[in-house]
Order: sequence, then structure tokens, then C-alpha cells
Amino acid sequence: MCMERFGYVRASSITEAVSLLNEPGVRSRPLVGGTDLVLLTRAEPSICDRVVDISLIPDLHRIYQNDDCVTIGAAATFSEIIESPIVSQTAPVLTQACRQVGATQIRNMGTLGGNVANAAACADSLPALVCLDAVARVVTPQGEREWLVSELVRGPNRTIIPAGGLLVSLRYQVPPPGSRSVFIKLGRRNAMAISRLTVAALGRLASREAGRIAEARLVPGSATPQICRFRVVEESLIGQMPSRDLYQSAARLAADEMTRLAGRRWSSEFKEPTLIALTVRALAQVFEIQGRDA
Repeated sequence: MCMERFGYVRASSITEAVSLLNEPGVRSRPLVGGTDLVLLTRAEPSICDRVVDISLIPDLHRIYQNDDCVTIGAAATFSEIIESPIVSQTAPVLTQACRQVGATQIRNMGTLGGNVANAAACADSLPALVCLDAVARVVTPQGEREWLVSELVRGPNRTIIPAGGLLVSLRYQVPPPGSRSVFIKLGRRNAMAISRLTVAALGRLASREAGRIAEARLVPGSATPQICRFRVVEESLIGQMPSRDLYQSAARLAADEMTRLAGRRWSSEFKEPTLIALTVRALAQVFEIQGRDA
């Protein structure tokens, strides 16, 4: 006799979803694209008794701008984000990151919220979201909570989302006019690659005449236990005139910061020079006026 591994129920609203996720005596997990959950249940069949399908809740797919803030529903797929003119115009770094996720089929099914909640060390969207200082909104039976994504994700596959809590949206403030951004990914191969190292960068110059760096953000991915902005690198760039020597100096500082945060590992011999190269490339694309596409 074949026994079902877990049950299935579909929620029609955020309120119903949170109620189902917190039903006593049932271990429930939210289901949207399932690209991560399928792998989790294969590795750990007893991970849940039931899945709560939240994929058809309209509010979880909304992408909208309110003044200088953009909100993305947690169930928005990578393809929906790529196709959103709001995101492409306000946060090219996130659009670029979403384009790098897996194959077309994965981008059509996988969701931004799932990428954050699963918190894989190689998640492409996380460096871009942290670079944008994005805020995650979580609904629980006790009410709503908000955290910076950099605070919500504590390490590989670790978040502080409370048991029974549901990540419902991610919000970022539109960067100031003149800002440029870029996301660069290095994988083992060109297509469908799991990230070995990524860099998200954002910045702007004080003015076309002065040309000094007014703002700089740098976030490496797959580099440290907790994805974060490399503040020491950013501070070294502020007020400086863009130059290749400056990028090289900042990139070496980024490699030192990675080692400080992650320690020396078997992969350090590969990652340190690679991070230097990716950082130089990212900063050049952000701050050099000629030929920039970001």
C-alpha cells in the first residue's frame, strides 16, 4: 500500500496561509515554485507533514512602486522580476542577478522569496538584495515584522524567520539619480551554473564635473558565511577619483575582508584572486562613464 509522504492544501490569502502554517499538530511548509522544497524533501522526507500552496495569492506576486520605494511580492518569479520595467529601471543589479538564476524553467518557477527564505550560500539574488539594503516583511500570527535581508539571513540555509512565519514581500529604496549597478557571476560553466563567486556593486559619482565617488556599495556572494556589504571597502572608495589603481586597491581590501570574515579555507587560493578580478571589473563598470551598461 502506497502512503502519501505529505499532505497538500492551497491558501487563497496571506491570512489563510499564516493560519494553515500554524495549525496545531501539523508541520507545514509553504510551497510556491518548489524548486528548493523538492530537493529538501528528497534529502529529508520527514521535513514536513503538509505543504501549503501560496502560489496563487495575488498580493504575493505584485511588483509596484510607491514614491521612492519598490515592493516585490515574495512569490514573484525570477521571470516576472526580469520582465518588470519597474525593477529594470530602478534596480538593474537585481534584474541582472535574476537573469543569472538557473535555466529558463527554473526562472519561470523559482521565486525571489524562496531564494531568500532558503538562504543558500550560492543564492544569486541575495547579494543584489543586500546591495540594495532591501527589507524583508514577514507575517506571523502575532503580527508583522521587518528585517534587512542582511540581518534576516544569518548564514547558509539559516534565517531568523520565526517558525510559522511567512515571508510576504521584499522592499528597497530606489537608489539616487546617477546611480549605477552591476551583478557579476562566476560559475563552473556558462549555463545553469551554481555560483562559485558573485559580486553586486552599486555607486554614483558626486557630479560629472567633480567626478569623485559619492556612494559605493559592494557585496560579494558565496564568499562569506553571512552575506553583507563590505563597508571597509566602500569607505575606501568614498571621495576618491575613479581609477584602475583605486579599483585594484579596493579589490585587494575586499579579498582581505573576505579572509577576515570567512577565515582561510581550501578554496581561498582560488577565491582571493578571483574576488579581486571580479571586484575590479564591477567597480570599473559602475564608475567609468564611457561604455557602462549597468
